[in-house]
Amino acid sequence: MVEEKRKELSVRAERAILLGTLPSKGSANGDSLEELGRLAETAGAKVVENVLQRRDKIDPTYYIGRGKAEELAALCRDRDIDVVICDDDLTPAQVRNLEHLLNAKVVDRSELILYIFATRASTTQAQTQVELAQLEYTLPRLKRMWVHLDRIEGGIGTRGPGEKQLEVDRRLVSKKIFELKKRLKGIEDRRHHQVAARSNCLKVSLVGYTNAGKSTLMNSLTQAGVIVEDKLFSTLDTKTCTLHLENGRRVLLSDTVGFIKKLPHHLISSFHATLEEVKQADLLLHVVDVSSPAALEQIKAVDEVLKELHCELKPTLLVLNKIDALTEEATLTLFKSMYQEAVAISSLTGEGLSELKKRMQEFFDRRCVELRLTCGTEDGRLTAYLYQNGYVLSKRLHGHKISFHLLMEERYIPKISQLARDVEMSYAQDCHSEQSEEPLKQRPLDPSLRSG
Repeated sequence: MVEEKRKELSVRAERAILLGTLPSKGSANGDSLEELGRLAETAGAKVVENVLQRRDKIDPTYYIGRGKAEELAALCRDRDIDVVICDDDLTPAQVRNLEHLLNAKVVDRSELILYIFATRASTTQAQTQVELAQLEYTLPRLKRMWVHLDRIEGGIGTRGPGEKQLEVDRRLVSKKIFELKKRLKGIEDRRHHQVAARSNCLKVSLVGYTNAGKSTLMNSLTQAGVIVEDKLFSTLDTKTCTLHLENGRRVLLSDTVGFIKKLPHHLISSFHATLEEVKQADLLLHVVDVSSPAALEQIKAVDEVLKELHCELKPTLLVLNKIDALTEEATLTLFKSMYQEAVAISSLTGEGLSELKKRMQEFFDRRCVELRLTCGTEDGRLTAYLYQNGYVLSKRLHGHKISFHLLMEERYIPKISQLARDVEMSYAQDCHSEQSEEPLKQRPLDPSLRSG
């Protein structure tokens, strides 16, 4: 009976028990299964009961020990349970032993997350990435999943007489994994070229725990129309839109897949192409649901994933989201004392968004040097380049010459001499020595940005 239930990796509208372990000493309680419950409900299961076992060491045979597993078996019979969902990753042996004892399907945390990703993947790229992650997860667990795999078959088309069906299927799965990795390598290369083609643009990526409000923030800042749901992993594909800051500077803002605690390694490696935007970003906005009781743990989980992506040293601005949902003001005060550079916002009501844009603007301004440049009025290509890649503070016309006072990142400066023959350029020494004949609606220059 159990073996028939293992023919597919799914958690349909089944009656489920959530199973987890806690250290024998400590203040942790049943709230540790709250997130697992949300994952189970997102997958479509009906959570009937939570079971926690306090133990300092995971039992290698039954995960929670033989005695507790027998108690769980009786509970499964009494409550007509279809599936037991564990909050940790299990070995194939642990799953096999538990299923025989419980007479119910056993699903671990990674398998549940992979199933949710599979049901939500809508694009070819996302579906390919999820399929690869599922197969890499499944390969070492083939023996417990299908009854027919221990048959011995021979004949034309096999490696030789006596080859087990299990070995045949392992070979087929390995071949499929190789093909998917090759396909994803092509996708990753194309995505890398797409991102590289935008190297002249300023890039910002939203990162954060799943359901932290990244998509809502994306819509509030850019009117991108990203689908927003109060569910885990509602966004699997990266969407990039243009954001205009208050000084007119153009920024490319990308919404990315949410992270989660104990995120399966296979999933991270498979989603490298999707996360290319994170790796190439100039600035990361780490969005945190400050109203969540587990906010500090979620910040830590996101930091761990960023480290795995080798992005832990990227410039990051912490964004404390959902302040409208806070019931105690002291919570926000605590976070601001811990993260003094953080920005508090509500992506739903719009509170704090202007401050967030200002902080982004200040970040990019600090990367700029201040220039004074004079060129001919006929140098239209150079003028367009300055406006596209710099921040023009003022300009002055005198005869057939035009003088600019601007901020620009150093990486754009070398190309200036290629666009015009007769150009005079120097680093600014005094921002206020001249008055602009054409006043621009810009904020005053921050004295800390002066290069002279």
